[in-house]
Amino acid sequence: MSMPCASVLNTLAGLVWGWPLMVLLIGTGVWFTVLLRGLQFRLLPHALWLAFVKRREADGKGDISHFQALMTAMSATVGTGNIVGVATAIALGGPGAVFWLWLTGLVGMVTKYAESLLAVKFRVVAANGTMAGGPMYYIERGLHQKWLAVLFACLTVIASFGIGNLTQANAVATGLQATYGLNPRDTGAVLTLLSGLVLLFGIKGIARVTAVVVPFMIVFYLIITGGVLIANADAIPAVLRLILHHAFTPTAATGGFAGAALSQTIRTGLARGLFSNESGLGSAPIAAAAARTHHPVTQALVSMTQTFIDTLLVCSMTALVILTSGAWTQSGPDGNGLTGALLSTTAFSSVYGPWAGQVATVSLVLFAWSTLIGWGYYGEKALEYLIGVRAIPIYRTVYVSVVYVGCVTQLETCWTIADIFNGLMALPNLVALLCLSPLVLAETRAYLLQRGK
Repeated sequence: MSMPCASVLNTLAGLVWGWPLMVLLIGTGVWFTVLLRGLQFRLLPHALWLAFVKRREADGKGDISHFQALMTAMSATVGTGNIVGVATAIALGGPGAVFWLWLTGLVGMVTKYAESLLAVKFRVVAANGTMAGGPMYYIERGLHQKWLAVLFACLTVIASFGIGNLTQANAVATGLQATYGLNPRDTGAVLTLLSGLVLLFGIKGIARVTAVVVPFMIVFYLIITGGVLIANADAIPAVLRLILHHAFTPTAATGGFAGAALSQTIRTGLARGLFSNESGLGSAPIAAAAARTHHPVTQALVSMTQTFIDTLLVCSMTALVILTSGAWTQSGPDGNGLTGALLSTTAFSSVYGPWAGQVATVSLVLFAWSTLIGWGYYGEKALEYLIGVRAIPIYRTVYVSVVYVGCVTQLETCWTIADIFNGLMALPNLVALLCLSPLVLAETRAYLLQRGK
């Protein structure tokens, strides 16, 4: 793609993910935090119990269990942004960016709660007998704005091929080629086959796979990052002070780090955090709507733990690994500061040496493939809303075919295009969330009163 076109796309992405959208996303989380009296803090232990301890509601309406719905949503959320995105945030904004990334997680938890509650509240039974829900349904049935629901669904379908497919497939192929020398065509063939086999069986097939793959990849990642933090334990207190200090103070140039203005630190941390946990974008509620549950609040609480795990656990581990290793101040072969996957790999090499590349690549491949599967379901349900269940076989065929394209094609601007449509999804969803906030409050109060909380 020509440079002028790429420049236009970068400018457009900057406008979409500019201060207005970030203030709206964070502001929505703050609004629900005040409205629900810090529900994400008060009920987090109860939410974790519902997600990982309580027996599933076998007789509730829905297609899959609470845990499977959570893992399906997490498969799409825990992706390359947790490794590459965090590294990029630190490379551009310095240690202080991590504080603002944490902020998106803290307020994003309650936003995820609100959108998941509404998704279950307004879900319907599709013609094929499966549950269908998400922002397009609560925008139409709750807000009574059909045109806005159609807009959201269209944006979701387009975003599924960008942020959910092409970019993830390309990350897998690029990583395996760089680390193991695998031909992208071979990777494309295998990845296409595996993805097709999973998506063929719909939400129940996706849920079964993600219920195994997602816990494994998260535990694996926490173990390898934990190894680095144990080795660099002495540096953790100083790093925490560094994060808090530079959250409100510009970061001076040091080593390979070029320095960052305070506004850049805040914007980078917020943008990467919101991009990683997707709270407010309206994607995860589509999976939440499929959960087997008696009450919308139950699944909403379970969904809330997704942001906690994604941002406050997985992203935090990545950030601490990069900062305690000192890799963020090192320079690359070109003399500039390290960024992206190279920064993460360099951080891992402080403990794992020559194995660092393989450790980072395995994590990246697992994260990217799980995202690819989860977004396949999101796009499918969005197109189903627009056209009906007859569109599902067509969508799955095209989606799986695009996986191969992503593996064998250079995608210089695809990430930018994906960013644009991903951000645009948030606008109709946030309008609906704010307008329907009285309903969220009423449902929450009824649930807590019923359980004496």
